[in-house]
Amino acid sequence: MVAETPDDIAAREALLDAAMGPKRKTKSSEKLRRGRRPSEGLAFVARDASGAVMGTVRLWDVTLGEGGPAALLLGPLAVAPSLKSAGIGSALMRHAVAEAARLGHAAILLVGDAPYYGRFGFSAAKTGSLAMPGPYERHRLLAVELVEGALDGVHGTLKAAGRKLKAPTLAA
Repeated sequence: MVAETPDDIAAREALLDAAMGPKRKTKSSEKLRRGRRPSEGLAFVARDASGAVMGTVRLWDVTLGEGGPAALLLGPLAVAPSLKSAGIGSALMRHAVAEAARLGHAAILLVGDAPYYGRFGFSAAKTGSLAMPGPYERHRLLAVELVEGALDGVHGTLKAAGRKLKAPTLAA
C-alpha cells in the first residue's frame, strides 16, 4: 500500500469504473466527496509488480450532523475485478484504518456490506441516529470508533468537510 499520487488519477478512475460501474457517481457517498480532496495523507493505492494500480481506497473528512464532531468517510474501496479475493481489499482496509488512527482521527464511517466490513470492526451499532445525504440503505451505514466513545450521542446528517478541490484556472 502506498500513497496515491496525481499520476494515479486516470488509472484509479478507470479501476473504479471497472469495479463499480457507471452508477458509482450517483451514490449518496459521492455527494460528500464531490468537490473535495481526500483527507490529508489518507488516499492509497495497491500496485502490481509493474506499478499498475490494482486497488484503491480513500478517506474523506466529514462532520457528524450540524456542528457535530469530525469523522472520516471511507470509500470507495475497489480492487481490479480480475484480482477479487486476492486479499488486496483487506490489505487496503487494514492500512487505511491504521493510518487514520495513527493520524489521530476518532471514527470512520462507510456505506457497505456488514459481513465484509465487520471483520475490520465496522458495525451499525452506533449509526442509528446518523444519516447520509440522499438515498441509502440504513443498515449499510457502518462505523468504527478509533477513539472509544467517539460516536456516543452523535446525530444528524453527515456533511462534507475538509479541503476543497481547487477550481480549474482558465487559460488566457
